[in-house]
Amino acid sequence: MRYLWLFFLWWFCACSQNHRTIKIKGSDTEVNLAVLLAEKYHLHDPDLLISVSGGGSGLGIASLLNGTADIANSSRDINPSELHLFSQKKMAVSSFVFAQDAIAFVVSDKLTLDSISTQNLGLLLSGEVDNWEIFSRQKISVNIYGRQSNSGTYEYVKHRLGIRFSAYAKQMNGNAQILEAVKADSSGLGYVGAGYVMNQAHKGLKILKIYTEKAPIAVSPLDEKRIMAGQYFFQRPLFQFYKTSDKQKVKPFLDYEQTSEGLALIRASGYYPVR
Repeated sequence: MRYLWLFFLWWFCACSQNHRTIKIKGSDTEVNLAVLLAEKYHLHDPDLLISVSGGGSGLGIASLLNGTADIANSSRDINPSELHLFSQKKMAVSSFVFAQDAIAFVVSDKLTLDSISTQNLGLLLSGEVDNWEIFSRQKISVNIYGRQSNSGTYEYVKHRLGIRFSAYAKQMNGNAQILEAVKADSSGLGYVGAGYVMNQAHKGLKILKIYTEKAPIAVSPLDEKRIMAGQYFFQRPLFQFYKTSDKQKVKPFLDYEQTSEGLALIRASGYYPVR
């Protein structure tokens, strides 16, 4: 069963039966932020019904294609095969980048490891190295908790590191499920959107700092200054796709996301404005 959030904003008025609607579906990474933005936008435009649900970037794009969504939230860019499907239906698609996300790699706070290189992270996630001993001097097997293949985060991490995930990696339904699994597993390794490890959400977890051979200074996904300078290896744009013919329908909401209020909500939720 997909890990799905539904959020509905209803406005009732006895004198009016016509309500504008926007349906947003897709990225699990974006869903909580999208809910918050929709809720706050509703205060400015109460004659509106907005529904927001997760299910993964792939689901969001498929929903846009089949007409069950007006906006597809996606933590990855649309791919050529998806564009071909839209082309077959003679549907033009537009994209909007409304925020940046940083992916956090999390382990148990019992693991004696604070940072890791992208090269070694790739070895762990691919299963080429399946024990923590060479990195933390703790001789315990590595248990990987990741996303399902329809997840934009899954695709992004795989392509960013140039790996295939280990066949033994456990595919979880969402960020929250990954966090709970790693908290309960002292040998676990998971990856989630940084917005999911803000405040007390990472209690019992350790957020690994990431470095590369070319940039040996380890950077945290929660370091806004370095994120805004483009110095974190796993930072990415967050997309919202919509049918070009629906631009006027969705534009007021998309514009709101870039107002001072919208940007403040993005920051407060653990995401970052577009550079």
